[in-house]
Parts: sequence; structure tokens; C-alpha cells
Amino acid sequence: MATIEPYDTQSGKRYRVRYRKPDGKQTDKRGFRRKLDAEKFAATVEVQKMSGEYVAPSLGRVTVGELAPKWLLRKEVDVAPSNYRTLDSAWRTHVEPRWGTTPVADIELDAVETWVADMGRTITDPQDPDKVIRKGSGATTIVRAYGVLAGILDTAVKSKRLRSNPARGVENLPKKTGKRHVYLTRDDVARLADEAGKDRRALVLTLAYCGIRWGELVALRVSDIDFLRRRLSVADNAVQLGVDHAVGETKSRKVRPVPVPQFVLDELSVQCKGRGRGSLVFGDGTDYLPRPKSSGGWFAGAVKRAQVQAITPHDLRHTCASLAISANVNVLVLARMLGHADASVTLRVYADLFDSDLDRAASAIHAAYAPPGCGQNVGTVSDPDRDTA
Repeated sequence: MATIEPYDTQSGKRYRVRYRKPDGKQTDKRGFRRKLDAEKFAATVEVQKMSGEYVAPSLGRVTVGELAPKWLLRKEVDVAPSNYRTLDSAWRTHVEPRWGTTPVADIELDAVETWVADMGRTITDPQDPDKVIRKGSGATTIVRAYGVLAGILDTAVKSKRLRSNPARGVENLPKKTGKRHVYLTRDDVARLADEAGKDRRALVLTLAYCGIRWGELVALRVSDIDFLRRRLSVADNAVQLGVDHAVGETKSRKVRPVPVPQFVLDELSVQCKGRGRGSLVFGDGTDYLPRPKSSGGWFAGAVKRAQVQAITPHDLRHTCASLAISANVNVLVLARMLGHADASVTLRVYADLFDSDLDRAASAIHAAYAPPGCGQNVGTVSDPDRDTA
């Protein structure tokens, strides 16, 4: 059992609690101003020892910066290279400057919430309010930085350096707002493919009608195209990191078959002419095609000349979803095409594309169950803004 002993200091009487740790070694904690506080600590220690929740105070003195390297090393193995790069950047830019030298036992929830709020706050010059000294970070950046800190502290809990994670329970994390999807019509896609030029026509059509991601597209090899079965075998993902590419598994970490319309397959056959089975489909066949520049690049130029909505190559993935739904492609099939974990993801991401289905449902139920003579002129509602594939 713990014992309590008084001792004298220059500031007055203090109390020391002597107790044994679960391994039998004796230790103590000093500095209690009141005997009541010492008794409460002693009782708490005994309960924690019996419940297996005891954490030696000395273990909590390790800093966040000392635990971070091992956590980042594990993440480098667990996640895609592009994802790891954002985590490493969040650590160096936001987490380390604030928490790197802080012992994990000294971190409190309210301090974490203050840090979260500070990251999103724009700081201006007191003498010149129009002069921005530091622009507040966006929701994605803040949530990612918080996730890095919380993940490191989760490691401290697992290694018995903390009883619980003081960062969990934050209530002021910003909510990420979904970016508005841009959908092109069939005619828009045709004009864009024409303006992209002969060398990139097949690329635009593959993105717009197969729905694969850019990294998956540039990693396609001739052997991944099954011309007889009209399928793409999407197995790799080449993520651009600076001027280099890191090649790994797809986002779902699964090889997935993607159907290819015959008119797109015809374009791909021209694209693959003269290339070996191991050659890349796009680019020079050897080096991975870099992502086009957001302004001044070939894709931005084609968009401007085609006079379509301002889009990025990734928006053609959304266009594929829109055209497929307009062509009555089953949502389960569409989910497989896009590489979503299940159809619920597709329904959630593209909920706006299914609004007309509600109208058709109302018309179908009316036609089946309405009393005789009630609204006989009610018909199905079409979507004038939706083109067909």
C-alpha cells in the first residue's frame, strides 16, 4: 500500500507519496500541498494498479518529437507514397513546431482545441488590417495535422505512456466541404477530345468513358488492355511526386476490371500501335506521363478551345459517372468501374446525379396506384440537363 510522508521546504510543508509500481519497484511522487491531495493520488494509484491502467509518470515525459519518427516510419509502409508525403509535410509544418518538445503527459484537450483554432485563424498586421501576415489553413490541412498529432498520441497510449489520448474528443475540427462536381455532356467530351489533339485524343476519351484516375491512366500498359473482352485491367497507380513518380497499388489495393466502350477501344488500338506489351499506353511508352499544368498546359488549352466548363483531368472521372448513369448503367457496376468499396460510396459521392430517379419513382408509383381518373396526364419527368452516353 502507498504511504504518505510530510517534509519541509522553503515554501512550507509538502507531502510525498511512496508506492510500489506493478513491477515491484518503489517510487514516489512529491510536491502535494495538502495531505488530502496526496491521499487522493495514493488511492488512484492503487486502483490503477489493480485495474491494469497504471502508467508510470516517467514514461509520460517522452516528447511528441521523440515518438514521431517511428510513427512516420510505420505510416511510410502502410499508406500510399502520396499520402505519406502529406503526413510528413503536416508533421514538419504544423505539428512539430507546436508540439515537438512537449511531453505527452503535459498535453491537454483544451490546448489541442486552441491549436486547432489557431491554425484556421488568419493573422493580419495590427497597423494595417489589409496586410495578411499569415493566412489561415483550410479544413483539409487542419484535419490532417490534427490526425498526425492524434495518431502519435495513440501510439503513446498503446505503449503505456498515457492512459488515454488527450487529443481525442476535440469538438472544433472544421468540416471539409465537398467540391462541386463538374459534368460534361457527350458533345462536350467530343469537342475536348478533338481539341486535345491526335496524340491525346485516346487519353481524354479513356478518362471520360472509363472513369479511371489519372495515376491509374498513366500506369496503364499495353498488356492491361484486353481488346477481345473490351476490358482494362487496372492494377497500378503512378503518383507524381515532384518530377518523379511513385508506382504502387491502386487506391482500393485491388486489381479491378473496367469495361471499355468499343469506340474508345478503337482509339486505344491506334494509340498502342507499334508498342510492346510491356510499354506504357500513354506518353512515350517508357516514362510516365506528367500531370498537365493547371494553367498553360495542354489540357487547360484544350478546355479553353473546346469552350467547355473549366475542369481538371480528374473531373472527367465525374463526367464518366454522369454519362454512365444517364445510360442506365447499374450502380453496382458503376461502383466496380470507379473502384469504390461498395455502391453506397458511389451513391453518396454522386447523390446529385440521382435526383431525377426520385421524379421517376414518383411517376411510377402514381401510375401503379393512383385512383382511376386521378391525374391521368402525369408522365415521367425527364432531366433536360442530362445528356446520354
